[in-house]
Amino acid sequence: QVQLVESGGGLVQAGGSLRLSCVASGRTFSSYAMGWFRQAPGKEREFVAAISWNNANTYYADSVKGRFTISRGNSKNILLLQMNTLKPEDTAVYYCAADLGAVTFATMTASDYDYWGQGTQVTVSS
Repeated sequence: QVQLVESGGGLVQAGGSLRLSCVASGRTFSSYAMGWFRQAPGKEREFVAAISWNNANTYYADSVKGRFTISRGNSKNILLLQMNTLKPEDTAVYYCAADLGAVTFATMTASDYDYWGQGTQVTVSS
């Protein structure tokens, strides 16, 4: 069992930055991969970024590559998403997720993830 709680969302102007956090509890944090997904109104949930257990392997959607950075602090059970140069199209609810079936790699497929947080709203104004 894994519990995930996101924070850090908010309203920001285009070009600005936000840092999302996700704190995990339950199963040993370093034993599974983590990911960030987002869902905008009327759209499907989409992959944003993912990371293996030790920060060695990271993966990004093309739409955020070069602007977003995913990282994790296993000693603090925390997953981070640094978002820079935000655009209005980044507006969505952002979710962190845990994939207990992946350790040394991470996937971009939502159905592979076993546990999800409640989400945090990010709104980017133009």
